[in-house]
Amino acid sequence: MARVEDTRTWISDVVRSGLWADDELSRQVSEAVAADHPTLPAGTAEAWIADARAAWHEQASGWPAVTDHDRLTEAFAALEGAGVAVLQGCADHWEARDLLNSADDLRGIVWFTAPDVWHAIDEGMLEVNLWHADTANAAPGDPLLDEVIAAFAAAGLEAHFDEGRIEVAAYWQRRP
Repeated sequence: MARVEDTRTWISDVVRSGLWADDELSRQVSEAVAADHPTLPAGTAEAWIADARAAWHEQASGWPAVTDHDRLTEAFAALEGAGVAVLQGCADHWEARDLLNSADDLRGIVWFTAPDVWHAIDEGMLEVNLWHADTANAAPGDPLLDEVIAAFAAAGLEAHFDEGRIEVAAYWQRRP
């Protein structure tokens, strides 16, 4: 059984990620709370979501005018403009593969999962996958990899390739 503190930390990350619509957020959190803490009263999940939202709003009030998330958004827009799709918080690599298979005009795809976002919320490091249009992984010396890393740099973010992924030094400071 999960510890209450761990569940509440996960809920905070899920809320702050901003990846799920309100109904999906409520459903996912309610299911997790019911499964992990079956003795808690009804309404606990919604109360914890409300607490996480309040904390997010309070934290965001102290963030700088331009956050790392703003910089990520700038880099993602530049990549999409250059024919590299960006799939944020996807379920898994199959979702990225499906997007590539359904598009004829993409040069590649940058993708990352919700847990990657949660890691960036807490640790300030977003790990990003890069595939070519044929789903081949990027590799050192790859011009597309260099272009993607340059897009992050142009947005003011440090990024480097390590063990098959691009590590972007960025906190996911998405505004409420």
